[in-house]
Amino acid sequence: MPVPASLAGLTIPVVGAPMFLVSGPDLVIAQCSAGVVGSFPSLNARPESALADWIAQIRDGLARFEAAHPGRRAAPFAVNLIVNKANARLSHDTEACLRAKVPIIITSLQAPGEIVPAAHAYGGLVFHDVTTVRHAEKAAEAGVDGIVLVCAGAGGHAGAMSPFALLPEVRRVFPGTILLAGAISTGRGILAARALGADLAYLGTRFIATRESLASDAYKRMIVEAAAKDVVYTPEFTGVAGNYLLPSILAAGLDPATLALPGASKEYRSREKSGVSAWRDIWSAGQGVGSIEDVPTVAALVDRLAAEFAAARSDVCG
Repeated sequence: MPVPASLAGLTIPVVGAPMFLVSGPDLVIAQCSAGVVGSFPSLNARPESALADWIAQIRDGLARFEAAHPGRRAAPFAVNLIVNKANARLSHDTEACLRAKVPIIITSLQAPGEIVPAAHAYGGLVFHDVTTVRHAEKAAEAGVDGIVLVCAGAGGHAGAMSPFALLPEVRRVFPGTILLAGAISTGRGILAARALGADLAYLGTRFIATRESLASDAYKRMIVEAAAKDVVYTPEFTGVAGNYLLPSILAAGLDPATLALPGASKEYRSREKSGVSAWRDIWSAGQGVGSIEDVPTVAALVDRLAAEFAAARSDVCG
């Protein structure tokens, strides 16, 4: 299975997913210093002029880590770009990432088009996230280096397909790096992703409940207290089906029984008019929350995941 040379030295085969309003420089620096890829959505850096500052802050933090730990290399970092006409910042954020030669660009929604050759020109990688085989085919046609399969159970805007179905079908049409997302919160889950044929596991929710994330203490506490039964899959809040924490829906004064079902009309849009907003008030999480029981530092978490990964591999391989 193909893993780019720049990712061959990861502590464990993990990429930390970019999470809106949650991933910031501190989280990314901690992730990369621990030996996994850290990432953040460009839209988290506000105003748009702050994006270049965030990238510089991350580079400086990783340089200081390497200077303090001779012989250890930090993992590369990534920035997520929303490729859509509705994203008024797309041109600015793309130019900022290319100018800064961001090691990995993760694109979402539409195929990345001209971003791919531009990143390749300086040796950068482009990963694209998808929920269907057709979207994967379009990404492959665009020449991306990696495809992120956002499967059933993943936090945020997630697909409905099982990884057991989606991954083999995508592997038949794409020879590059495949990343798997969806309810992966433990080292055993990371090994399972590898056994299924993924090159890298893509973890989001597990990193929300860490000390370095931008999530509020209440959000982190809700994740620790939640189980899979507390995760609701609905297009109610953005028009695209996603997974959200039931307690946050109730706290916003909403009746879960009235929420739109997956596949409902695109007429279901954000509830901004009622003062309730997805991500800010309605908190997202994947179905793997039941395996999350604490809020450690990223370094401690990665050490634990690595130990679990090794133990699971020993159990399976003997």
